[in-house]
Amino acid sequence: MTATQRPVRMGLPRVRTSPTAGERPEVPDLVDRFGRVARDLRVSITEKCSLRCTYCMPAEGLPQIPTERLLSPAEIVRLVRIAVTDLGVQEVRFTGGEPLMRRDLEEIVAGCAAAVPGVPLTMTTNAVGLEHRAQALAAAGLSRVNVSLDSVDRAHFAELTRRDRLPSVLAGIRAAARAGLTPLKVNAVLMPETLAGAADLLRWCLDEGCRLRFIEEMALDADHAWDRRTMVDAAGLLEVLGERFTLTEVGREDPASPAEEWVVDEGPGTVGIIASVTRNFCDACDRTRLTAEGTVRSCLFSDEEVDLRARLRAGADDAELAALWRGAMWEKWAGHGMDSAGFEPPRRSMGAIGG
Repeated sequence: MTATQRPVRMGLPRVRTSPTAGERPEVPDLVDRFGRVARDLRVSITEKCSLRCTYCMPAEGLPQIPTERLLSPAEIVRLVRIAVTDLGVQEVRFTGGEPLMRRDLEEIVAGCAAAVPGVPLTMTTNAVGLEHRAQALAAAGLSRVNVSLDSVDRAHFAELTRRDRLPSVLAGIRAAARAGLTPLKVNAVLMPETLAGAADLLRWCLDEGCRLRFIEEMALDADHAWDRRTMVDAAGLLEVLGERFTLTEVGREDPASPAEEWVVDEGPGTVGIIASVTRNFCDACDRTRLTAEGTVRSCLFSDEEVDLRARLRAGADDAELAALWRGAMWEKWAGHGMDSAGFEPPRRSMGAIGG
């Protein structure tokens, strides 16, 4: 290791094999002690990524997870089937890292589509290389994509992501639209350095027919540089966008939806804001997360994880795996706690957890 290099840590969660269910009611769904029910499953399938966004990954990338510790396509399909048929999950989203980094992504999607027909299968992606795979993914059964894009200025994009790949991203978005992976949503993280270009990004998305959603930056960066005092909040964004567009608030159609919506210039286009910090929606959260290593993570900010992979590979039947999953979600936190005095960010960064 040279003097300019530094070790990069994935973050070590507290992994358990048998969560305490306590007074959990005898119901099949993924209910927690606050009465929320998880219907939305996020499945991380890799820690690898083709970009190095400053709010997600260190410049060096994350340590590689050994192949044998990753869930195989068959294991992912089995756990997705259990989530839908036994636990009441109604939508599945593949995340990373970057899902496109897995060469067997089409196999994973096709397997899940066959196992849970009719259930929406979506993907969060940076769209680098998507232009070459959009048609095949749609044919495999993928329903739509969310694309992470913070700037349409090429130099600024390269600075934020540490990679000059904006042309590939824009080509990927357009290829996804042609393949019918719609409605196509674009997610942009709000940071001081992206605020000036927010209106340009909104104009581009309106012209391309994409649904743009800005997301308040959360304390999930690998470098732990997030600072509540300097983050850009929803109010600051609305002020900047209001200088160029007329915005009419329409709120949330679904209480569990993270985005509050505004109609832009009397429509039909809209813009959403996911105010994860200043207007958090933890009390209506309906997510459950499966990491690339096969652990259930009930909340982005909780380092408590329950290991399904070990029991799956030890021969556990579907009923045992479902029971473990239910126990993990029963102990879900009330909220992320970023406004509390004793808040500490999770050990894992967003790239290691899965968005």
